[in-house]
Formats: sequence, structure tokens, C-alpha cells
Amino acid sequence: MRAVVHQGLHQKLAIENIADPAPGAGEVVLSVGRCGICGSDLHMTEDPAFGVDKGAVLGHEFAGEVIDLGKGVERLKKGDLVSVVPIASCGKCPSCLAGEPAWCEKMYLQGGGYGEFAVTNENQCVALPKSASMADGAIIEPLAVALHGVMMGEQKPGDNVLILGAGPIGLGVAFWARRFGASRVVVQDINRYQEERARRMGATDFIVDIEDPVGAAEHALGGKADIVYECVGVPGLIPQAVNQVRVKGTVLVLGLCTRPETFVPFVALSKEVRIQTSAFFKRQEYEAALDALDAGAAEPRALITDTISLDAVPEVFESLKKRTHQCKVLINPKG
Repeated sequence: MRAVVHQGLHQKLAIENIADPAPGAGEVVLSVGRCGICGSDLHMTEDPAFGVDKGAVLGHEFAGEVIDLGKGVERLKKGDLVSVVPIASCGKCPSCLAGEPAWCEKMYLQGGGYGEFAVTNENQCVALPKSASMADGAIIEPLAVALHGVMMGEQKPGDNVLILGAGPIGLGVAFWARRFGASRVVVQDINRYQEERARRMGATDFIVDIEDPVGAAEHALGGKADIVYECVGVPGLIPQAVNQVRVKGTVLVLGLCTRPETFVPFVALSKEVRIQTSAFFKRQEYEAALDALDAGAAEPRALITDTISLDAVPEVFESLKKRTHQCKVLINPKG
């Protein structure tokens, strides 16, 4: 099969012909319909902290059609359309049974979506309803990540929230925050590429002020935020968020950052600020995100800005390492 293959750190991805996957016990093979390019994929090709091996096929936001079944597969059949929960796990431990496979001792993040075919465990597959497209199936993962963040933030109806970063996760947070009753949802970024899209996703305001981000946010919100969602992952934004949140407010950290962060704890302590991190999602949140699309929520589909072929991936992937007008780019391996 044809796939986009990781060539090593700081190297451009390349198209290669590799062996078709075969299912093991409890596994299925999918013909990949759509796969999203995630910001974490960009990190994986540049940062050794992720430990991605040369020769790996990236892509964990994908959906497809079941075309082959391994021994012991009982729930799925050939022809089923599914979205893949990319957190592989044992499926039997207390964490897995509670819908939290991210905390299974055998957990790992599955890739494979940047190819024509991918193998996955049956228990990672969520059936797509008739109303859902392959594109819908590929955006469930970032929507679930955003939903988990909002749940971890313990947002209440009427809260005023500030979202730092207008990438897919930040915009997903805007969608859920508004859906769960936030009064004001302000998105703050360093440029206006995604302003219109942010408003479509639920933002009540969009601000850009590099010189005085704290003052600009306070002006837009009419005061300090009840919750600040940090959705970028660069040093300096956690202390900025602490300055932007109210007394006894919450800073919810969703941004993926592997570099050291420095801030003065007294600033947070003096306001009794709660700093909460959020990683991955629960199985129930993944299914809830799909349910929202099935129930008619159209806003999340605005995340998708382009659909490209496998041949276009190496060039587009490189371009996404710089800020552009693109938001969520999907790959159509058959395109």
C-alpha cells in the first residue's frame, strides 16, 4: 500500500510503498477514508520527547471502512464504517472498563492513518451513524480532546471564559464552552486568520493584542475570566493565563508543551488559582462528540479547511509548521 512515512527528526515526510497490514487476534483492517493532520503530529517529527521511530506512519485522527477481520472479532463486520479511538489499551483493566484507556498501563497512541489501510483493535472502533461522513469521523478526536478539557475545567452556565489559541483544539473548546452555557467566550490569538471560524464555532469575541494581551482580554470580558483555557503550548502562556483569571478561577492547560515553563507561584497562590491539566479524553466523551454531530451540530465541520491527497501530504505538512489560514486539514488516501 501507499503511505506517508516518517523519515526521522527534522526530515520531510515521504511517500513509500509498504506492506499491507494484516489483522491479528481482535483486530480489524480499515480502508482509511479520512485522516486529520494533528498539531501533535507536527511535534512528533521535530521533538525527540515523543520517541517516534523512523519508518513510522503517523495519523491518529482517522475513520474508515472495515475490510478485514482478525480472529475473535465479533462486533464488527466487513463494510462497517467506523471512527477510531486512537488510544490502544488492554480493554480489561479498571481504567479501560471505566472508559479511560489513556491510563491503562499498556496504553499507546496509535498511528497509521496516513496510509491507504490501517490496522486497529476492534475495541477502538466506534460505529459511524448514517448521518456521519468519513470527515466527521476524522474530527471526533480533536472534539473529544476539547470536550475533556471543558469537563475538567468544571465550567458552569454563565461563566465568562477566555481561550488562548485559535487552533482546532481552541476552537473546539469554544464550541463546547458555548454549548454548555458560557456567557462570554473570548478567543485570543496572535493573528486573525481564524477569527471568522472562531465566531462560527461559538466565540462571542476574538481579540489580538500582542502588546497587552492581559488588558485586551479583560476589556473584552468586562473583567477577569472565570476560566482560561490554554490551548497553544508555548512557554509564557501559563503565567499569562494566571494573570488573566479571576480570584479562585481556573487555568485549564490543554496546550502540548515539552519545553520548560517559568512563573512566580505567588501570583497564582495569592489568588488561589486552580491550575489543571487535561490530556486525551474518556471513551464516553469521544462518543458524546460523535453524538453531537449526529444530532445536527454543524459548527465543528467548520474546522475543516482542506482535504488533500496522500501525494500532497509532505508539502502541506511542512507548510503547517508555520501559522497559516489552514485549520484542520484532512487526508483522503484514495484522492
